[in-house]
Amino acid sequence: MATITEDLVRKTLRSVKDPELNLNIVDLGLVYDIAVQDGEVEVKMTLTSPGCPAGPEIMTDAEQAVRGIDGVTEAKIELVWEPYWTPERIDPRVRAFLGL
Repeated sequence: MATITEDLVRKTLRSVKDPELNLNIVDLGLVYDIAVQDGEVEVKMTLTSPGCPAGPEIMTDAEQAVRGIDGVTEAKIELVWEPYWTPERIDPRVRAFLGL
């Protein structure tokens, strides 16, 4: 069984995409914090807007991705609104690619 680390969780969450933007939630800057302790993983994340129609799908996909990591016994995805997401939170390399 692999050791569960913040980096492993972040790498796994890169597989979760915002279906409207077709970018992963890590590069979009939606993942704010990851805590790992004894097989339990807690992720604090946001959405691009409170009315994001893909929000429930993204949250479910994130939880399923984390639960799929070998050794994870509990996965909690907490939706937070502070700090509020802005395009400046997008990974600089991705922002440059998008021309933002």
